[in-house]
Amino acid sequence: MSEPLPVVSFVIPVRNDAQRLGRCLQTIHANAYPQRQIEIIVADNGSIDDSTGVAARAGATILHLPGYRVGELRNRAAAAARGQILAFVDADHEIDPFWVPSAVETLQDGSIAAVGALCDPPSDGTWVQRTYGALRGQVAGRHDVEWLGSGNLVVRKTAFDMHGGFDVTLETCEDVDLCQRLRKSGLRIVSDDRLRSVHLGDPATLGALFRGELWRGRDNLRASLRGPVTLRALPSILIPIAELALVAAVGVGLLLSPAVGLLPTLTALILLMLLIGLRAVRIVLGLQARRFTHIAQAVAVAGVYDLARAFALVTRVTHRARAA
Repeated sequence: MSEPLPVVSFVIPVRNDAQRLGRCLQTIHANAYPQRQIEIIVADNGSIDDSTGVAARAGATILHLPGYRVGELRNRAAAAARGQILAFVDADHEIDPFWVPSAVETLQDGSIAAVGALCDPPSDGTWVQRTYGALRGQVAGRHDVEWLGSGNLVVRKTAFDMHGGFDVTLETCEDVDLCQRLRKSGLRIVSDDRLRSVHLGDPATLGALFRGELWRGRDNLRASLRGPVTLRALPSILIPIAELALVAAVGVGLLLSPAVGLLPTLTALILLMLLIGLRAVRIVLGLQARRFTHIAQAVAVAGVYDLARAFALVTRVTHRARAA
């Protein structure tokens, strides 16, 4: 007699996102997995729209948790979950019909603690969303990775509990930190492209991209330096520091230009543009079309992304300010 399928507990934080939450819940219910083996817990962060109504009509358990950081929302929902598998999905994501069975199949390997995948931009999105999607990239097939984003992440509950869940002192990058702790203990993090997820909340404008990365990058250095620091992780640590120093050099150079001339300023500006250009090249390589317009869009997105990540080192933007 075969063993029963494990219960998968979805953990979905939400704040004032009723419409997209409804679409997210529909895709969960449409999955090719027994619905009695799926539990949905919505951690509401003080919504004043119909988010809790949408969750209730979909049969979800609702936890009212106003004022908490997203890591705490997920931890409290995970503590209330009855499933052996925790599926962390954000309210603005839509998942594929075979997302759940694919996750369960991958986690049958006891050496794997977590599985997920990079998300796709909306198919009808703006050029900023399409270009940002190319920046994020995609990993085909199934491969070990260093970390996965918590908006599309499935974790074995025993491993999650054993390692204390998400660090609630982190405003962002709590997913990087959790994956690092799992890997330190010898467990694997696996990217599986069958866990396809569309992120409806990708920034639609350059302004939204700047605010989002200004928030998202605020704890990047703190989480990354906890280690293990790998060669692949070094660029995300060093480039924002270098670019912040170059921005400062440009400003100081302009102030001192009457005395020292413009050469120091131009040198710093050229170096800054070279670093942004490297990211733009990466974006262009991920684009299906590479006309001049697309190259210009790649440069714009790379520049906004890099500057936001640099300024994030010295600012403390909140999630609510980012969403404004």
